[in-house]
Amino acid sequence: MKNNSSKPKDASDVVSLVGDLLARAVQHGASDIHFEPGNAELEVKYRLDGVLSTIERLPKTLSDNVIARLKVLGGLLTYRNDIPQEGRIEVSKSGNSDIMDQRLAVFPTIHGQRAVVRLFYNHTELMELGQLGFSADTYSTLKNIAAQNQGVLLLTGPAGSGKSTTLAALLRHILKSCPGKSVVTLEDPVEIRIDGATQVQITPHGEMTFATALRSLLRQDPQVLMIGEIRDAETARIAIEAGLTGHLLMSTMHSGSPAGALLRLLEMGIEPYQVTSSVSAVLNQRLVRKLCKKCRKSPGGKQNAEGQDRQPESEAIGCNECFNTGYKGRALIAEIVELDSPLRKALLAKADLDELEQILRDRGHTTMFADGKRLVEEGVTTQEELNSVCGIVSDSQ
Repeated sequence: MKNNSSKPKDASDVVSLVGDLLARAVQHGASDIHFEPGNAELEVKYRLDGVLSTIERLPKTLSDNVIARLKVLGGLLTYRNDIPQEGRIEVSKSGNSDIMDQRLAVFPTIHGQRAVVRLFYNHTELMELGQLGFSADTYSTLKNIAAQNQGVLLLTGPAGSGKSTTLAALLRHILKSCPGKSVVTLEDPVEIRIDGATQVQITPHGEMTFATALRSLLRQDPQVLMIGEIRDAETARIAIEAGLTGHLLMSTMHSGSPAGALLRLLEMGIEPYQVTSSVSAVLNQRLVRKLCKKCRKSPGGKQNAEGQDRQPESEAIGCNECFNTGYKGRALIAEIVELDSPLRKALLAKADLDELEQILRDRGHTTMFADGKRLVEEGVTTQEELNSVCGIVSDSQ
């Protein structure tokens, strides 16, 4: 990646250097900035569209000063280099209005302190459910679930796959389509402000855990509940009970697939009949990088190894606009599984993952990979990117 800034000659330039690195990250839409110390240098990386790219290699002599400057900005203890620390970097009122929050985390390593700044943006173009890019079928299913008065909707996917954005859009849809409903969220931390919802921030290591707060909130007459994440068996149990007792509850879980999320609930000690009676659906989603509109190569006729014509695809090229990656921005791919009779019977019989996956195949379930194929065909992304995100190895390129 091209280096666009001049390296400081001494520590006195560090203030402007750090300010420039933060500003450039925002300018290019980076979600994270990594300051990674090595044996001979401090490597600075931006996470652009989900992929880390090195943008600076600074002299090792500047490492401590750069981290110290970040600590000052984040309100951390500059004299403690032996413990992890977390803080917030104040967003300048005169700065970029697209930035909502900047969070700093510092961690000691054998080569010095490692720091990561996470950037949160005000994505006004991703406020409504219809703006997120779901397929027509998935969008319709989500609207039907949002109109229900009880049940549990689970979202799965890795960190940075847009789950919080989807949940916020779902809650806005409910508040708009069903005015007067009591909507409460429990989050760690609150990432997206939602007008009309009561949002509660859970403090890490504090007395008010997700389970404690959720148990208390159920006595405050909420109709719609959103939990940032189901992390343990106690939270899972209370969440499932909420879905059984007249509440619409939404949350996220760490799982690679919808079937895997259902089995994880069973592993947490939730009875199969409780899962089948409470869970309405599981939404699994990822983000794929979109081809840079400025430099992408339009499709042309191609032949496969046998000399037969195959569907042409757009190609990633790379330019200054996209940091020579060929991609700029990301698009959503997803799959949603609603619980039907065969799935419920299999869960009650404590079927394993392979059996659940076979049931989905038999009913013609649209997988996340199949959903992503539409973006490849539309020239939004590439087959290579789709394979990478979905973890599929293919030699048919």
